Amino acid sequence: MTLDLSQYASEKGIKYFMISYTDLFGGQRAKLVPAEAIADMQKDGAGFAGFATWLDLTPAHPDLFAVPDASSVIQLPWKKDVAWVAADCVMEDQPVEQAPRVVLKRLVAEAAKEGLRVKTGVEPEFFLISADGSVISDQFDTAEKPCYDQQAVMRRYDVIAEICDYMLELGWKPYQNDHEDANGQFEMNWEYDDALKTADKHSFFKFMVKSIAEKHGLRATFMPKPFKGLTGNGCHAHISVWDIDGKVNAFADKEMPFGLSAQGKTFLGGIMKHASALAAVTNPTVNSYKRINAPRTISGATWAPNTVTWTGNNRTHMVRVPGPGRFELRLPDGAVNPYLLQAIIIAAGLSGIRSKADPGCHYDIDMYRDGHTVTDAPKLPSIFSTRCVNTRRMRNCELRSVRSSPPLTSN
Repeated sequence: MTLDLSQYASEKGIKYFMISYTDLFGGQRAKLVPAEAIADMQKDGAGFAGFATWLDLTPAHPDLFAVPDASSVIQLPWKKDVAWVAADCVMEDQPVEQAPRVVLKRLVAEAAKEGLRVKTGVEPEFFLISADGSVISDQFDTAEKPCYDQQAVMRRYDVIAEICDYMLELGWKPYQNDHEDANGQFEMNWEYDDALKTADKHSFFKFMVKSIAEKHGLRATFMPKPFKGLTGNGCHAHISVWDIDGKVNAFADKEMPFGLSAQGKTFLGGIMKHASALAAVTNPTVNSYKRINAPRTISGATWAPNTVTWTGNNRTHMVRVPGPGRFELRLPDGAVNPYLLQAIIIAAGLSGIRSKADPGCHYDIDMYRDGHTVTDAPKLPSIFSTRCVNTRRMRNCELRSVRSSPPLTSN
C-alpha cells in the first residue's frame, strides 16, 4: 500500500516537503511544497522546466513533473517540520527515460526478470573545509599519515557525531566513522541495502552532510580531487547479488576461488569488460582524472586505481573481492551520480552474465609498486586522455580511453 503523504505530514508535524530529483550531472533539484498541497503533488507531481536542469532537454519541451515516491520519504532530523522525498521525472504521463532515478529503476526491473536482486553499499568520502572553500577546516590536521587520526576526528566530533546520530535515528544502521587518508577528509559508513534504496540514501546523505557542515559554519565537499597532493574523495561501491527474495546470496560459493560463484564471476566479468566506459559515469568530471593515475600523495598512496585489474583482498586494484559473494568497485569518486552509479553496476553486470564474460586473471601484486609489470591490462583513462567539449562547469566531457572498450548496454 502506498504511503499517504498528507497523512504522514499530519502524523509527523510536517509543514513542507522537498520534492527532489537528481539530474544527469548529479545536481539535486527540489521544490519546497507546503503540506496542504502535497496530496495533489503526490498524484500529479511538482512542475519543473526541464531545460533549467541538466536533463538533455530544450526550452521547447513540455513541463516536467517530479512525482514523489512516498516510500523514500525522510523527515529531516535537523529540521523536523520538513520532509525530503525522492521523485521520478515524468513528461506527458511518460517516464523521462534519461532521468537517473528512472534509469536505475529500469535496470532494477531487468535484474528482477533474471531472478536477481542487487544490494549495494557505498563509502562516500568528503572534506570539511573552511566556509570560503580555500583550506581544510582544521588548522591542526597536519599529520603526514592522518588516516584514522583519533585527535583529528574528535576535533570534528560535533559535526561527525551529529550526522551519525541522524543516521541512527533514520534506521540506516551506521557502523563506523573515521578520519580518512587526507588531511580534513572523513568517511561514514552505513549498512548496505537494495540498489535503489542505497541510491536514495546516498543522495540524501550528500544533502545532509552539506547541510550540517553549513550549520557549523563549514563547508563539505565531495569533489574528487579538491587539494593537490592530498588523497582524493572516492566513493567505493560494495556489491552483492541475491535471489529475488533477498535471502540467498546468488554469488556466494565457498567451494570456488574467492568464494565467488560462476555466475558471480561473469557479473564481475561484465564490470571488467566495460570498465573504461564505466569511467564516464563513475568519474564524470575533469577533476576526477586528477585522482585517477595521480602522483603519489603526501600520505604515500592515492588509494585510487589506475589499471583495469581485479584481486582478492588488496586495495591497489580496481576491484577487490574481500569475502565470499561480494566485491568492491574502487573506481567511483565523489562526483558520481548516486543513481547512475547503481544503474551502470547492474547494466554492466547483467551484460557480463548474458555474455558469460570472463573477468580475466586476477593479480595479487601491489599495483602501486609493481603495476608496471602488468602489460596486458587496459589502463584507466587519465587527465591526458580527457578532452573537454563543453567547458561549462567543466562537466560535460568526452572521454577517450587509452584502450577501447565494447559499448555498454544492458542487453
